[in-house]
Amino acid sequence: MRKSEVLAAESVSCLNKALCHLKDIWEEIGIPEDQRLQRTSVVKNHIKSLLEMMIKEEESLKTRLVTSIQSCRTEMQKLCLDLKLPVFEEEGGISMLQQEKNIRTQVEALMKEKSQRMQKLKVLLDQDQDLCDILCSMPYGIVPDSVPSLETLENFSQHIANQNAEKARRYAEFTDIKKHIIVHMEQLDHIPENSFEKDVVCEDEDSFCLSRDNITSLKLLLCQLEERKAEREVMCEIHREKIQQLWDRLQAPQEEREAFNEHMVSSRKRNLEALQAEVQRLEELKLLNIRTVTDNIRSEVAVFWEKCFFSTEQRQAFAPYFSEDFSEELLSLHDAEIQRLRQHYEEHKELFDGVRQWEDSWRLYRELEKKATDPTRFTNRGGNLLKEEKQRSELHKSVPKLEKKLKAEIDAWEGEQAREFLVNGQKFLQYVEEQWELHRLEKEKEKQERHLKKSKQTEEDMLYGTAVRTPTKRRLLGITTPNKTRKFNATSSISSATSNSTRSVFGGTVCRSPGPRPPLSANKVPASRTPVGVKPPQPRLQGCNKENEAQLKGTTPLSGALLTPASPHRNFSLASVASTYSEFVRDLSKATDAKIQHNILNSTTTNH
Repeated sequence: MRKSEVLAAESVSCLNKALCHLKDIWEEIGIPEDQRLQRTSVVKNHIKSLLEMMIKEEESLKTRLVTSIQSCRTEMQKLCLDLKLPVFEEEGGISMLQQEKNIRTQVEALMKEKSQRMQKLKVLLDQDQDLCDILCSMPYGIVPDSVPSLETLENFSQHIANQNAEKARRYAEFTDIKKHIIVHMEQLDHIPENSFEKDVVCEDEDSFCLSRDNITSLKLLLCQLEERKAEREVMCEIHREKIQQLWDRLQAPQEEREAFNEHMVSSRKRNLEALQAEVQRLEELKLLNIRTVTDNIRSEVAVFWEKCFFSTEQRQAFAPYFSEDFSEELLSLHDAEIQRLRQHYEEHKELFDGVRQWEDSWRLYRELEKKATDPTRFTNRGGNLLKEEKQRSELHKSVPKLEKKLKAEIDAWEGEQAREFLVNGQKFLQYVEEQWELHRLEKEKEKQERHLKKSKQTEEDMLYGTAVRTPTKRRLLGITTPNKTRKFNATSSISSATSNSTRSVFGGTVCRSPGPRPPLSANKVPASRTPVGVKPPQPRLQGCNKENEAQLKGTTPLSGALLTPASPHRNFSLASVASTYSEFVRDLSKATDAKIQHNILNSTTTNH
């Protein structure tokens, strides 16, 4: 049995006991039956009304519970819809009171969640509004009265974080630009003119609106200031170059230049004004010294002509250069020409430098080529010969490479400019080919001269019976001289000498006088006699060829191939033969005169 049924049975039992007790009391008192019935009826009505009231109250409670459940269920559904949450599932098999409690608890939780979301939304909206005011951006697209979902709040929070980052970035950019603006304004001596410039420079940084337009305006202002500064610097630099040119042309003293050094560095407003004033002063002074200035400019023009490899025709094309009518117009023409030449040189500087490098390499190459043919180079003791040979070998490889590189650069330049690149009035490659051809012709000419000299030397050796030695340290021993010579005609002597006694002079060999077998018609000459009128050998010459002198003592002095007995002056001692041909020629010129040589030639012609 349930406890409620037990309680109900106990209530009935208590009621019965109470009625019985009342009945006993009434009987003891002696209340009549009809009054007892009335009293019992009153008790019954009282209990009935009390029970009815209690029932009514409980009915009212039940009604309230049902109403509460219904309203809470409705509220819960609405909250779930607003909060974007699934509808709460009610638990089955529970009492009405528990059901009402569960629903009410769920509603209270949903109400709390809604309140928190709305509070967070309000905070985010306030932050967004502040950021919109600072950044001048559009508000985040959300309805303030609607309950945001968790995803919406997360996106809103991320948007606020991005806006804060953008604010920090713009603020850093603003402070950096502001710092540069202030510096440029100070350098330009610029005072803020409009409200925007005053807001940037004078107002508090936190109160500045960091809108995109303001940042763009800041950048534009900075660019304008930088352009003005750059223009002023360019203008100052132009004035400085002009002043430097005028100083050089007018040959201004160093003290005057040093006194103006302050304005040659800075580019402030006062420096620009000072530079302009100095240019004006120098221009006026230039007009008073037109001739001197024009001559100085002409010197510069000549320098650039050399740098740009101008030909004579190109130089003569500038007629004012040769004019003697010095005037301001002539000076202006020279100024324009030097500017044109300077620009022309700067535009093609790399090509001109390459050509100059080729010329320097070519000049050095030719010098080394000449040194390579110089016999005195073998007297070197410092290792220069090896260095020169190594340098010549390197130039032999580098010069063609440089020519190839210049050819490619010049071809590219001519393709871009649609005109020829000239060096000294002709195409560079043609100029290079001419230089190589001239070098080849020079080498051919030198070779022919050497052959001619060698042939001439051979003829002289055959004619005068000289012995030529190369400058070596070792002496050639065993040289014998024929004791007797005969007179014979020039043709037979030359052919005989060529066939019998002439050897190659290369590699240190000797070219001897005619062979040891003289013609039968030759006259005998005593060995111990010295020709009358011939100077004795000089002591120095006797000592310079001691080996030959020692071997030839007691022999007949060597005479020329064309000597005759009637001319004793044509004989000379073998001791006069020097170790080198140059010494021999020098001694021969001292020992004989032009008249004897003329007689020898005449005798040769006559015999022939």
